[in-house]
Amino acid sequence: MKKAFVVLAATLSIGSAFAQTAAPAAAPTAASAAAHREQRVEERIAYLHSALKITPAQETQWNAFADVMRANGQSMSQLFQQRAATEKRSALDDMKQYAQISQVHADDMQKLVSAFEPLYNSLSPEQKALADTTFREHGQPPARRGAHHGKRGAKPAEAAPASAADAQ
Repeated sequence: MKKAFVVLAATLSIGSAFAQTAAPAAAPTAASAAAHREQRVEERIAYLHSALKITPAQETQWNAFADVMRANGQSMSQLFQQRAATEKRSALDDMKQYAQISQVHADDMQKLVSAFEPLYNSLSPEQKALADTTFREHGQPPARRGAHHGKRGAKPAEAAPASAADAQ
């Protein structure tokens, strides 16, 4: 279950940035963590836009996809903030939170797939090949690929295979 959570967190590029809000002094930490996650989503959106060579004719489909990425990032950020605000939780509470995060992630991925399909269908063969490669590589800029695995000692080449889910 820990591995699933690590994959979820890494997919969203949240890493181990769980803010703790034990006292009012910790509030800026939670706010800065949320701002950091929002910035990371925007960085991924910009990277994917560039990597996929989105044309002006594809902007409508692209914007729908990017909006879903933003909404998904916000929903996960809220869940992680709720998790961080829970100082004492039992093992049962912990499992329930993991289950909730997993369910929201699965639901968000369905939304992302629905938004990505029209965009993917509008791509040229060259762009589709770029998308296939980019999403296989976690949808991250080269400098960030495998970064979350490095925290546990794995090299980027040892990272688990990626899927379209990793673009979220």
